[in-house]
Amino acid sequence: MKESAADAPPNRELYALLNLSPEASTEEIRKAYRQWAQVYHPDKYQAPQMKDIATENFQRICQAYEILCDETKRQIYDIYGMEGLSSGLELGPQLKKAEEIKEELERLRRQKELEKVAVHVRPSGSILANLSLPQFLEGDGIMKGMAMASEIQSQVSKSNTIAIGGNLAVNGNVGGGAASVLFQHQMSSVSSIEFMASAGLRAVIGVQTSRHLTPHSTAAMGLTMSLRDGSINLSNSWTRQLSNTANGNIQLVLGPDSHVAVGWQQKEQKMSAAGEIKIGVGSFGATAHYTHRFSSKSHGRIAGRVGSNALEFEVGGGRKVSEFSTVRMLYTIGIQGIFWKLELHRGGQRLIVPILISRHLNPLFATCAFFIPTSLYLLLKTYILKPYFLKWENQRELESAEKTRAQVREARAAAEKAQQLLENVANRKRTRQLETGGLVVTKAVYGSRKALKDRTKNTAETDDGVSSQILDVTLPLNFLVNDSGQLKLHEGVKKSGIMGFCDPCPGEPKQLYVEYTSGGNKFEVTVDDYEQLIIPQEEHTI
Repeated sequence: MKESAADAPPNRELYALLNLSPEASTEEIRKAYRQWAQVYHPDKYQAPQMKDIATENFQRICQAYEILCDETKRQIYDIYGMEGLSSGLELGPQLKKAEEIKEELERLRRQKELEKVAVHVRPSGSILANLSLPQFLEGDGIMKGMAMASEIQSQVSKSNTIAIGGNLAVNGNVGGGAASVLFQHQMSSVSSIEFMASAGLRAVIGVQTSRHLTPHSTAAMGLTMSLRDGSINLSNSWTRQLSNTANGNIQLVLGPDSHVAVGWQQKEQKMSAAGEIKIGVGSFGATAHYTHRFSSKSHGRIAGRVGSNALEFEVGGGRKVSEFSTVRMLYTIGIQGIFWKLELHRGGQRLIVPILISRHLNPLFATCAFFIPTSLYLLLKTYILKPYFLKWENQRELESAEKTRAQVREARAAAEKAQQLLENVANRKRTRQLETGGLVVTKAVYGSRKALKDRTKNTAETDDGVSSQILDVTLPLNFLVNDSGQLKLHEGVKKSGIMGFCDPCPGEPKQLYVEYTSGGNKFEVTVDDYEQLIIPQEEHTI
């Protein structure tokens, strides 16, 4: 079971480094700093290798002391960690309380985010390439038509957004295009207004305003006028949140294209569905689609359209091939013929390629057009694509594991170096405690909870897999024993940050197991990573 970062307390590395409680006073911080500085000050060592080790750890101690002794820096660290200190945010000297510092940090972060949003441009677009196999067989070329549309949207201020777009379309020997611009102003938290204009094949101007009537419903009203014939369209729409995952909408349009439409959408973790019924003057239409997610990467889709001039059924599926890209293949059969449709979605960009296979609805041909490509895809997926992706994912996992192992090796080496400089003082403390019958740590290991359990079950020599997930910390714990014969590790402080410790198994739940003697008696105790440890205690008696 992996360790949950959301459930775990903050690491508090600087407190762990000096073995301090997060509530430690300034005097306690100074005392801890002096104790560690005596061990790690570079001037105490003559050998170049030992001097380098001491210098590296002494710098860590000095940094922790500098931050924790500065009230403002300490409060920032307690709230946001090292990220808050290294983010470049500056605080005025008048800010003293943690709440004031937090408010100021949030204000500065929001300001930076708004500055980023102000210059952020969100492009979107689509390319539609209509291909025709019958036309190609007749010698007229495979390209039946093409359409392109693009839009760039930018938030020019907190309340204003502008979008500029255009489209081009060619079908046979006929073509056309249009350019449009839209300006949106957020009048308040519940209402907005949009102004739009387009020139070209569809030259119109219009305005639309929307308002949140309740937390669950929104209404919009728009007016558009054609610059070609002066006709006017008036539209009204209402959207209502039906549940946490579903909403419905009604739209009424009055004008040359008068109609009323009722729609419904639902989106859940494993599925999404939508449907609409549209009734106009002399026309009728209904559409629906259902998408089911088989996994985080693949999905299936069924869609249908029926009306006074349409009748088609569509089935297919898609797969996510990267973080931002999805490919989809669909099979469509209807009164316009039999189609294959290939789609590539990447970010806000789409490439759609409908391929007309046959203009005639021959049942045998329609069946073959569905099953042959599907069978070829399944064979390709089973014997080529899936093995390739599994091999690729395994390679990535191996590379990630090797990188983690390399980081753990470096951390172990750093912990061993830190322990080298603790050894003399720890042994002196241990000898003194032995002479007085005080606290002596005889054995202490820190690491994977599972590995520690396996180790206690099998008292024989452990295998390399178990040993690689635990770390011997007997020496640093003996160093931390105070003159009164007591040892305290503080609650809420991750133990891997203690000097001479490291994290031998990143992401795994960890524990600390300690065997010790005191007053001639033997004791043992196991505590979780963030749990407080105070020894000796009678309840730990073996």
